[in-house]
Amino acid sequence: MGAFTRHRRSRLVIANFTGFEADLLRSLASQLVELLRNEAAVPREDQDPFEAMMDFSGPTTEPEDPVLARLFPTAYPADEEAASEFRRFTEGALRDGKAAAACSIIDTLEDAGLPEQLTEDGLMIDVELDEPTAETWLRSFTDVRLALASRLGIEEGDEQVWYDLPDEDPRRQAHDIYEWVGYLQETLVDALMR
Repeated sequence: MGAFTRHRRSRLVIANFTGFEADLLRSLASQLVELLRNEAAVPREDQDPFEAMMDFSGPTTEPEDPVLARLFPTAYPADEEAASEFRRFTEGALRDGKAAAACSIIDTLEDAGLPEQLTEDGLMIDVELDEPTAETWLRSFTDVRLALASRLGIEEGDEQVWYDLPDEDPRRQAHDIYEWVGYLQETLVDALMR
């Protein structure tokens, strides 16, 4: 159950995942990237880099998808015009940052030996993260958990509802994944503080 720890000598943050755990993390990060890039806020590839940097034609309304609305909340709920302008100038870059953080998880796992298709039983994946990469993973774990919580309808104080679901209920299994990512997030914070 891949907990993060700080290596004493190298000061790297390390974790050991089963192939299944690493593949699950990659899948969660991939789904997040897909969600973030499937809307109009995604920058165009054919645009000149300078023009792209100066392009402030981002979205001006709150996303319809509840997950995206949670990831990109309205900055000024009481002022629609200010909220619209803020979103137009910031959401594209925020999406790029969140997608890049999720891609960092995918790239790190694959660089550590996670194959494109997981076929081997007993495969173990060792990851070593420098501090900036560990902080990137931490931000992405937050996004993954927000996405899962939004999709599942998790609310503060409703833990017993989830624990009372039968083991075979797919919602229970999804909640277990939400809890597992929270566990990883917690051990990563602890490792970074050491």
